[in-house]
Amino acid sequence: MTLDYFEFYQLPETFRPDAKALKSKYYALSREYHPDFHATESAERQQEILALATLNTNAYRTLADEDHRMAYILGRHGLLEEGKQEMPADFLMEVMELNEQLMELEFDPDPSVVEQVESEVNALTATLEAGIEPVLAGYEGLPAETRPQALQQVRTYYLKKRYLLRIQESLAKFATRS
Repeated sequence: MTLDYFEFYQLPETFRPDAKALKSKYYALSREYHPDFHATESAERQQEILALATLNTNAYRTLADEDHRMAYILGRHGLLEEGKQEMPADFLMEVMELNEQLMELEFDPDPSVVEQVESEVNALTATLEAGIEPVLAGYEGLPAETRPQALQQVRTYYLKKRYLLRIQESLAKFATRS
């Protein structure tokens, strides 16, 4: 069953869904598709109900989490194909120095360098988030013909954010060593 999660919840595709509406849809459908309420149904109908209950859980888990929701929307539009995740060159140049500092930390752990790199990564992340917020907030209201451009911006943001998260994970390892 590959029904669109937004369609399943009768919500518009958006990066900023109403959390309350999402939760209430989830709970309403959880009650409706609870297997206990369908125990006297045919085996076929019980399987159908179980599939709908599973779909409801997966839809909620995906749409309630910002990163999962973003990946889901990008994936639905074919923008997260494996092996085609090249980073913009300007971003790679920007983080190259951070990566070099990470490599140096492997051989020479230095808490002050960890702190400095952490600070730079946090600043980059904050700039990224500030830049994408208007796109995420306004996506739902965009005309269909401008959505592909917005989705490309979101894709770039998503990839950069994941890249920076990997750097933060590496930093966390160094922080625990020192």
